Amino acid sequence: MQTQTIEQLNRQFGLDHKDNTLSFRNGRGDIPVIEICNRHASALISLQGAHVLSWIPLSEEGGTNEDGIWLSQDAVFAPGKSVRGGIPICWPWFGQHPDNKPGFPAHGFARTCMWQVRATGVMENGNTRIDFSLQPDEQTQAMWPPGVTVGYSVVVGHKLELELLSENTGNSTVSISDALHTYFRVGDISDVRLHGLDDTEYLDKPDNFKRKRQHGPVTIEGEVDRIYVDTAGECVIEDRSLERQIVIIKIGSHSTVVWNPGEAVAEKMGDLGHNGYRQMLCVESANAADNTVRLAPGKSHRLWVQYEVRAL
Repeated sequence: MQTQTIEQLNRQFGLDHKDNTLSFRNGRGDIPVIEICNRHASALISLQGAHVLSWIPLSEEGGTNEDGIWLSQDAVFAPGKSVRGGIPICWPWFGQHPDNKPGFPAHGFARTCMWQVRATGVMENGNTRIDFSLQPDEQTQAMWPPGVTVGYSVVVGHKLELELLSENTGNSTVSISDALHTYFRVGDISDVRLHGLDDTEYLDKPDNFKRKRQHGPVTIEGEVDRIYVDTAGECVIEDRSLERQIVIIKIGSHSTVVWNPGEAVAEKMGDLGHNGYRQMLCVESANAADNTVRLAPGKSHRLWVQYEVRAL
């Protein structure tokens, strides 16, 4: 649990430069958040889950600055509760725990724990960097992979860079699956195409995880919940409504999860907001299913992604 006060965090890690500021305050649900503003972008990050809630790259052409990330208007902010939207961290497992152990939450515990800030700084190009770490506590000790440490870095600029680093300092090989469960903001899901997954195989969750093959770009016409396996390449969200594209580049990820609940499922969820499913698309850089990581003693695994918004 975070032990430093807002005042202590601002004193130790706050930044107040001419073109680059970083400050801490209490956010919704009295959960501490980090506000970042530099000449390239602004962002909001919750210390619970090291959860990026907003990233607005500033338009170099002087146009409207739009958030690249979607956050539900009905998102719940409470200690220990996952937030609908933003960029949740799924770690050290994706989906249900492989052993289906009682009390082990879906997608792991990293997204609902308080992360510790380790460092902040201004980079030479004007970007802002924040480094986090997560430590076992009474609630997570029984679920924590033995001997494994985890750190997370966020670089806020015209491009958003995220890096999740798992290191095995123990004596035994461990299995880890992970994902950056990013909710991208779109104008209208019916006008969106996702490129980069043509002719790849996926597991179709709504159809009992049947293996299927993608043909052409991914379009959303109802519930979509798929794990595209053995996919390490670039993906591009083509958004005709907002007249932009979001380019997703990744390293250390060999699965791509695509999710939109569709209208029927969204109505049962309760926290997506009115027609929220129409304004979001999850494209998650992951290591799941066939691509679960086996981490030998002394080895590390780096999951890195970069997002960029470009005009169509």
